Amino acid sequence: MAVSWDEWEVPSHGQPRPEDYGFDLDRALSAVVAVTARVPADAFTADTLGTERSGNGVVIRDDGIVLTIGYLITEADEIWLTTVDGKVVPGHVVGIDQNTGFGLVQALGRLDVAALKLGDSTRVMPGERVLVGGAGGRTKSVKAKVLARQEFAGYWEYLLDDAFFTAPAHPHWGGTALIGPKGDLLGIGSLQLQHENATGAVAPMNMMVPIEFLEPIFDQLLTQTGHAPARPWLGVFASEDDDKVVVVGLAGNGPAKRAGLREGDSILAVHGQAINSLSGFYRHLWALGQAGVEVPLTLDREGDVFDVRIASGDRKRFLKAPRMH
Repeated sequence: MAVSWDEWEVPSHGQPRPEDYGFDLDRALSAVVAVTARVPADAFTADTLGTERSGNGVVIRDDGIVLTIGYLITEADEIWLTTVDGKVVPGHVVGIDQNTGFGLVQALGRLDVAALKLGDSTRVMPGERVLVGGAGGRTKSVKAKVLARQEFAGYWEYLLDDAFFTAPAHPHWGGTALIGPKGDLLGIGSLQLQHENATGAVAPMNMMVPIEFLEPIFDQLLTQTGHAPARPWLGVFASEDDDKVVVVGLAGNGPAKRAGLREGDSILAVHGQAINSLSGFYRHLWALGQAGVEVPLTLDREGDVFDVRIASGDRKRFLKAPRMH
């Protein structure tokens, strides 16, 4: 499952140049590897995320620990890591944190690349010049700047209090390395979104998970011990529409589907607390307690307002566990 570096290139004007940086650019970018994963067809996430996934990861320890974005490796039973020199090494999933979105992979062979040092993402401010590194070196990397750092709520029951937004966007953003002016790792690429640029045109940007969120959970992810209690999960895909939270999909046979929720339902309140945003929905949901707690919702279905109670679940229990090698 090697990756062909010839499939695409960042336009030359958008590529980083060694003379523009006060660190060894090629050495830093060599820490970014391609991550290719295969997922069983009967996996819970197979329909939404696919069974063959590819993206990037960053070697952050000399023993071959690779940091990536978790959706690339969720439920994977086969993982391959490819270096800029074309070396292919198998790996296995060490852990995935559903709250931040980070995932860890252990290389099962020598990658022979230097690990990228973790930086201090708390000091990064909008306007700062950064580099979004993709697997394959300079031609697969993008010169960028931080547009904003602010809250981000995702439709899949995901919330970051503080996320990076960068542009120009990297075309293969998943698991990319956000590299700062000191050549250290400041974040991991998660999504591509849209924003209005200085000319008024709509252009793509990337959402990045700041590296500051890794330190508090790193040992737990690495050893799979001491995890905090799981948050209650409903299996709802939702969006905001005119100050309403609307169900736009349901995850597999998750708690929400079992309880009879439907696409198009508007969620008006959680446990009697009115909500008008995704972030408000999640915060009220998670404030009820641990996974398994009963969640009272008030719904609006085509003008019919009614209450429903859902037995929440632990998201991880619906997913295939990593296969150890």
